[in-house]
Amino acid sequence: MLTEEDRAIYEWQLDVPGFGEEGQEKLRNTTALVSRIGGLGGPIAFALAAAGIGKLILAHAGNLRKDDLNRQILMQWEGLGKPRVESAAKTLANFNPKVEVEIHNENFSETNATALVSRADIVFASAPLFEERFLMNRECVRQNKPMVDCAMYSLEGHVMPIVPGETPCLACLFPETPPHWKRRFPVFGAVSALVANIGVMEGLKLIAGFGSISRGKMMLIDANQFNIRKIDMTRRIDCLVCS
Repeated sequence: MLTEEDRAIYEWQLDVPGFGEEGQEKLRNTTALVSRIGGLGGPIAFALAAAGIGKLILAHAGNLRKDDLNRQILMQWEGLGKPRVESAAKTLANFNPKVEVEIHNENFSETNATALVSRADIVFASAPLFEERFLMNRECVRQNKPMVDCAMYSLEGHVMPIVPGETPCLACLFPETPPHWKRRFPVFGAVSALVANIGVMEGLKLIAGFGSISRGKMMLIDANQFNIRKIDMTRRIDCLVCS
C-alpha cells in the first residue's frame, strides 16, 4: 500500500485517469533495466525515478568524457574521468532516494544478458549499437519480458514497444544489422530527451495498465517538423527471434 509520503510525492500523477493509487503501486513494485544511460538512457532513468519506479538497474561501461556532457543529464562536471554509472546513481539518489538503484559498469553483452534481464520486469533499450539492442531484444523475447526500444539520430527518433507474443520484435524490423552504422552520430540533448520521454510513457502505460499503448507500431519522431507518425509493424513469420 502507498504511504502518506508516497501520496504527497506523487499526488499530481495519481489524478491521471486510469492510473490512480493502483497504478502507482504497480510502479513501486517494478524493476526496470536501462541500457545504456547516455543521451537516451539518462533521461529514461530520470523520468522513471520521477514517476516512482521501485528499482532501476543501470548498465553502462566506461568513464565520463567531456563530449558526453551535452546530452547525458545524469552526469556532472565533477564526474569527468569517473564511471558514468556512479555519477548516475549519485544524481538519482539526490533526486529521489526512495528509488533503489543497482549499477553495472559494463555494457549489455552475451556474458551478462541473461542475468540482467532476469532481474527486471521491463527493459528500456537505448544502446547506440545495434548489436546490443538485438541482444536485448532476443533475451527479452526468450524471457517473455516487455521492452521499449528507443533510438535517435540527429533530429529524428523512434520508439517501439515490444511485447513478446503480442507484437513484432526488433528482429522483425531489422533481420540483419544495418550496414555502415557508425558509433558516433549527430545529437542534441533536447532531441534525446524528447525521444526518451515518449519511450518512458509507453513503458509506464505497459507497467501500470492504463492509457493507449502503441502495440505493434513504431512511433517516428521528427523534431525538425515537430510531428509524430505511427507505422504499423507486422510480425515476420520467418523471424529468427520471435516466430
